[in-house]
Amino acid sequence: MTPLRIAINGFGRIGRVVLRQLLTSPHHSDIKVVAINDIAPIETCAYLFKYDSVYGPCPLPVCIEAGDLRIGDHAIPLHRHENLRDVDLGGVDVLLECTGRATTREVAQAGLIAGARSVLISGPSQAADVTTVLGANDHELANARIVSNSSCTTNAIAPLLCRLDQSLGINRAHITTIHCYTGSQPTVDVPGPSLERSRAAANSMIPTTTSAATQITQVCPQMSGRLSVAAVRVPSLSVSAIDAVVQLQRTPKDEVHEAVRNICADGHIIGKTDDPCVSSDMRGRPESLVIALPELQMIGETQLRLFGWYDNEWGFSARMVDMARKIAARTLS
Repeated sequence: MTPLRIAINGFGRIGRVVLRQLLTSPHHSDIKVVAINDIAPIETCAYLFKYDSVYGPCPLPVCIEAGDLRIGDHAIPLHRHENLRDVDLGGVDVLLECTGRATTREVAQAGLIAGARSVLISGPSQAADVTTVLGANDHELANARIVSNSSCTTNAIAPLLCRLDQSLGINRAHITTIHCYTGSQPTVDVPGPSLERSRAAANSMIPTTTSAATQITQVCPQMSGRLSVAAVRVPSLSVSAIDAVVQLQRTPKDEVHEAVRNICADGHIIGKTDDPCVSSDMRGRPESLVIALPELQMIGETQLRLFGWYDNEWGFSARMVDMARKIAARTLS
């Protein structure tokens, strides 16, 4: 069987987590990573892949060999080009664009010009042909060659809302994402894009905005006018959560509990836990969202409160791999 050929542009948090998943899981033995491009020194790239502050040391040996990044038995050419067009991507089925810079068409299509058959962007991008979220609107993928995988929070919320609306009917909903801090925040107080985002990330809970507020209605347009989304960044290194208050159509309480369990039934996109967990228990979970069933509450006949966890790096990276498979299967058919 011909392997699915993947290249990664941008070896940051998502690029490294995707590669770790691909190289350490037997389920991905049919995928071959043929190139990585990043402007950082190769020694730094190897070090940050070998030692990870969130997921621990890589379980495979990591070294540099003849200009390649060698991880276990895998030797991957590591390029250092500012302009991706200078990298030969001929034969690459899907380029994973993980730099966070593909916000213009010029940057987004660089992978296509370099020879890749399709580009999957690891974040929101207006330059993409389509924005798709597995479990929400991935049927709209069609023949798009530049695809945005949206955001980790959108991947957590959109499939849940789509399934709830189908099974129970949603009148309106408000969701707060409780998000761990990220590299976009400062470690000490410095001027930033907003006053709150100017404050030290690891010292305070910081109310802020989230791109999911617009992204969710883009992938679930039926929720337009019925949804509000807010965010709080918290001093935690990994794993985030959503706290959702949903006004349903009049529904018996036992039917709501059954519907929520059915939403989690396949366990791939939306998972569940029956245990009283904390955020560190969810590190490394591959689902887009893990619903905490002990937190489920019904107030009266219509108001539902749901709480769910999501590993915003590991779960989102798992969806990048899933979406790359879906794109390639369509492209190669």
